[in-house]
Amino acid sequence: MANPNILDGKVILVTGAGRGIGRDIALLAAAQGAKVIVNDLGAGVDGEGGASAGPAQEVVAEIKQAGGQAAANTDSVTDPIAAERMLKQAVDTFGKIDGVVNNAGILRDRIFHRMSTLDWERVIGVHLMGSFYVSKAASSYFREQQSGAFVHFTSTSGLVGNVGQANYSAAKLGIVGLSKSIALDMQRYHVRSNCVSPFAWSRMIGTIPTETEDQKARVEKLKNMTTAKIAPMVVYLLSDEAKGVNGQVFAVRMNEIFLMSQPRPLRSVQRSEGWTPQTIAEHAIPAMEKHFFPLEVSADVFSWDPV
Repeated sequence: MANPNILDGKVILVTGAGRGIGRDIALLAAAQGAKVIVNDLGAGVDGEGGASAGPAQEVVAEIKQAGGQAAANTDSVTDPIAAERMLKQAVDTFGKIDGVVNNAGILRDRIFHRMSTLDWERVIGVHLMGSFYVSKAASSYFREQQSGAFVHFTSTSGLVGNVGQANYSAAKLGIVGLSKSIALDMQRYHVRSNCVSPFAWSRMIGTIPTETEDQKARVEKLKNMTTAKIAPMVVYLLSDEAKGVNGQVFAVRMNEIFLMSQPRPLRSVQRSEGWTPQTIAEHAIPAMEKHFFPLEVSADVFSWDPV
């Protein structure tokens, strides 16, 4: 029987926890017994605008009002020194760190040929670089105590594909590689690293265009997928109940949980005398092309309504 408070005694850092999915993770983690560092820069969905302590402080107040323990942090995940401060705050305030949720993110959607260098760098900086900086800062504590859990946020934009999100897709698929490397490198220290790909209506998803009837219908369906539905899987992965789960990628959509595939060989061909460009065209590609993946977006793969 699982512990009724699955995170009793644990200290958890959640980045981007002032709103949306991060907020619900922080609230549920606290309700499940964790002491929580609520990190949020307080900027806009595109990363612009002045930093504000408001969102993080509001979540901390909610947790305390419910009888939990939490502290606010407004450092940016894009700064490696600030990432170290987050972890130091957790240890100074609550005595240790047991889990890290890399949730912070921004969007700067553009069709590829119109995407600026700045759009690329900012999104990669928050999602991929930020996940690395925070994880790296936590790794020394985890290694010393011989325990710890990472949960990183990926997306079907990277796992499957999406239009107008080259920066976001690249970052989110990169996070899968980062998570797997952490899992492999740190398993000897009993440290786990997994990814969650969420389907949920949030401030970030709210930027999806609604110009056509199909787009409007899609957005209405998305609005039913609340951010609170994502939190239970994340909290589980942070707990000792998940001690045998490492290096995996899960997707969560309403009441559905998916274990996502990871790249493995599908088909192989060989030619004893070696290959030329001509024999590749004549032999290799015809043998493989029926296994090619179509150019799909997330909505093509997850084509049924959420349940």
